Amino acid sequence: MAKLAGSAGVPVLGDKSLDFYRDPVTFCQQRMERHRGRVFQCRVLNRPTVFVCCVRGMRELLCEKSNTFLKDPTDLMTNMYGETVVTTNGEEAYLLRLSLTTLFTGSCLKSSTEYITSVCERHLKDLALSGRPPCLYSAFKRLGTELVLGLFLNVQAEEQPQLFQEIVQLCTQHWHGLISAPVNVKVPLWSSGFSNALDARDRLMDIIKDKLKNDTQGFVGCLGSLPLPDSSSASQHLLLFISALIPKALASLLTSFTLALSGDKQHRRRAVEDPDYLRRVQLEVQRLWPPFIGGRRIADQDSTLAGFHVPKDYGVIYISHSVNRDPEVFEQPDNFLPERWSGRNAGQEHFLCSFGNGPRSCIGTKLTDVFLKEACMYLLKHCDWCLDPPSQDLEYKWLPVSRPANPPAITFTRLDATGSDRSDSS
Repeated sequence: MAKLAGSAGVPVLGDKSLDFYRDPVTFCQQRMERHRGRVFQCRVLNRPTVFVCCVRGMRELLCEKSNTFLKDPTDLMTNMYGETVVTTNGEEAYLLRLSLTTLFTGSCLKSSTEYITSVCERHLKDLALSGRPPCLYSAFKRLGTELVLGLFLNVQAEEQPQLFQEIVQLCTQHWHGLISAPVNVKVPLWSSGFSNALDARDRLMDIIKDKLKNDTQGFVGCLGSLPLPDSSSASQHLLLFISALIPKALASLLTSFTLALSGDKQHRRRAVEDPDYLRRVQLEVQRLWPPFIGGRRIADQDSTLAGFHVPKDYGVIYISHSVNRDPEVFEQPDNFLPERWSGRNAGQEHFLCSFGNGPRSCIGTKLTDVFLKEACMYLLKHCDWCLDPPSQDLEYKWLPVSRPANPPAITFTRLDATGSDRSDSS
């Protein structure tokens, strides 16, 4: 059993949280180089914390030892969303997941396809006709927001525009408070972001409870009929599902997909013609540019990760960007190589952690895949696009979700119905 590299530091003065949040990728890269390994320790959130940047450690943390490394019950997510499938532990988390899984698979998933297609077509047609959207990420986030509110809450932008806009504003206010300092303060003419987030949550919960009471169709109706632990569980989960997290994740991945294939007609043609290749492209986008930086756990007892001793009560953070670029698993880890998923890494999707991994992975992964496939295929079939100008600063920022630090300038051209983009190669 090896000793962890690095130092846990002293309370408060030795905390490295600010350094981490400024640039988490550089923070980890520097320490991996310094310690010559992909598992190290330092102090974050004023707690001794292990950073896991390798596939082996991530799989142990999230799969084999998921009952040893638990979600933090004092985490801000619990305060903002209550006890949900994301924040609970043990048997409670297992039973919640068991109940909710039916909503994201099978017939429930198939019934969503028509709506997903119609929303994607409308939004992406406008994107193609606009020629040069001012912010691609924002355009994709609007698409994701309409998908989420229509599917999970039965609120469609075209049918209930006022209610839709109110919910969008409340979700934004709630999100901004979530990522601000958790200080609930109100004084005349000013209140903290966290305080505003709590107010937004209360109003959102009123809307959600009204929907659960009066809507019997769609996702809302199905959720209301599930065997959940208590009367508040359905509303707490709907708050989680309509939050800004999902639209931001979709916008992040669609932006990265667009940039990865910008100006590359060969990759785009092949993705249109071969659904398996499109899937490999999407996996490679997810590997290189995961929407979220990672996740955090607390050691419930002394244990080990990747051969290193982890004491009880230590925090553990897995870094998806680093895990997904582990050179022990992925050759040429920094290169965009979709073909790796039909070669050496065929069948190794479980080595990614962009949406978590193991028994606590994202419950909506299949639905997210449907969203992304529909949007990506529409873009491939109906649009041509390129960076304009070709040379731009595409450096990413990684918090709160990954996306280019400076909005890239991209020009879109709508293809004709016969697929003129493919005809120029014949």
